[in-house]
Amino acid sequence: MTKNKRFSILLALGVIASMLLSACGGEATATPPPAATATTAAAAAPTNTTAAAAPTATTAAAAPTNTTAAAGEATATTATSAGSATATTVMTSSSVVTGTLSGKNYDKVGPELNNALKGMYKGTTVSMFGPFGSQDEVKFNLSMQPFEEATGIKVAYESSKEFETAINVRVQGGNPPDIADFPQPGLMKSIAKSGKVVDANKLVNPDWLKQNYNQGYLDTATAVDNNGNTILGGIFQRVNGKSLVWYPKKAFDAAGYKVPTTWAELEALEQQIIKDGDTPWCIGIESGTATGWPATDWTEQMMLRTTSLENYDKWTTGALPFTDPIVKNAVEQWSKIWFDDKQVYGGTKQIVTTNFGDAPRPMFQDPPKCWLMNQGNFITSFFESIKPGVQGGVDYDFFQLPALNDQYGAPMEFGGDIMTAFADRPEVRAVMQYFSTFDGVKGWVQQGGAISPHKDSDLATYTTAIDKKVAETLVNAKAVRFDGSDLMPGAVGAGTFWKAMTDYVSGAADIDKALQEAQDGWKNVQAGPTPTK
Repeated sequence: MTKNKRFSILLALGVIASMLLSACGGEATATPPPAATATTAAAAAPTNTTAAAAPTATTAAAAPTNTTAAAGEATATTATSAGSATATTVMTSSSVVTGTLSGKNYDKVGPELNNALKGMYKGTTVSMFGPFGSQDEVKFNLSMQPFEEATGIKVAYESSKEFETAINVRVQGGNPPDIADFPQPGLMKSIAKSGKVVDANKLVNPDWLKQNYNQGYLDTATAVDNNGNTILGGIFQRVNGKSLVWYPKKAFDAAGYKVPTTWAELEALEQQIIKDGDTPWCIGIESGTATGWPATDWTEQMMLRTTSLENYDKWTTGALPFTDPIVKNAVEQWSKIWFDDKQVYGGTKQIVTTNFGDAPRPMFQDPPKCWLMNQGNFITSFFESIKPGVQGGVDYDFFQLPALNDQYGAPMEFGGDIMTAFADRPEVRAVMQYFSTFDGVKGWVQQGGAISPHKDSDLATYTTAIDKKVAETLVNAKAVRFDGSDLMPGAVGAGTFWKAMTDYVSGAADIDKALQEAQDGWKNVQAGPTPTK
């Protein structure tokens, strides 16, 4: 749904209230209470920042700099939806109007961004399409208000719960958006082979990109066009951490439970929770047309804990088949939890029918009925929907999923959003250049729920203890890897892999049949839409 975010803040509040009732992009049926909101599934997607060749790439916070605002920049307006216990920060445009980026001139980014700030493209519109839905859509739109007010460029964002299918249809039909938000690099790379994707190196100064991003981000976004040329298929705007286990901190501490630092301690915690009459894990994989993706996340994290990083990389590129015993072992590891009714709230049979956004609901009952949830940091928006007013670090917290084998440790998995351009106009260049800066995600960081991938970011900007902790966890991780299914071609990662895991958990297929089903996706990997010269 396209929003005119240049309306007055008063009118925006009414828009926000209605948007909070909409469904999430890439998700299906998580139904929050009237004042509740939900986040995007795949942004979930998911969604990671490093490429296979860059195993030690971390988030931008690895090189934080002091980005103290110029005079007048600190002013902020708070917009709160009716009945909501949480406030959404709306930045003023002064930080953009100053024309500075952490003390650097926007000329380093590209001339169009500076020209846009001079009003040269006022009255133009840049269309965007992606999976941001519900609260994520609200936060994105609010974060773009300073840019729109300063430049006069309207950023018209449209979300879809079936983004993976819809973007292919639009590109094939010759009606792509100016910019699309891909939570799945593999899907972007498939579509790039159509020749329709504009090389981001032509839209943003390549020297600036190398300066402001860890190389792993650029490697992950590298694609091949219809002529076999290597291009930069897009730029990361935000990232999110995975390999995180969430728990109801206040109740957890009151019960005398201890945060596990080893797999043995995690197993001991599970057994203690069962002994106390509850179930340890909150798990759900229903997500509309994306049903099954949480199971792929668990598979990826078990791969990172049961085999080498090299094998993980081979697997995401198809060199290591799903049918290999290494992959089967990874699935069997999480199956020990998922297929034990004592371990999962509602039992195994309810996993497939429980929306991932509703899965943590029992965790916030008094007392909790399930205590642990393995999910990316975007899930906190669902926590706020389930129980308005909950505070990160007080009512809930997280710990990193422990190592299962000391040999492989506990690498961090994470996801991210790649902004990909299908048009090359001055105003499109200005928006893409903006996304390549910390300013382009700063508003979302201030609202909570986004981690910046930019080197010019500032940890002090994070307004929640949880977001800052996630950023620090990514920085301190000894090894990181992008979400594996999102690195795979869309036909596999967002296709047969999702379906195969759903069939496996539902009982429609045993483990061997499911893994073969996932592998079959590689046989017919297409280049996306039909290539055009």
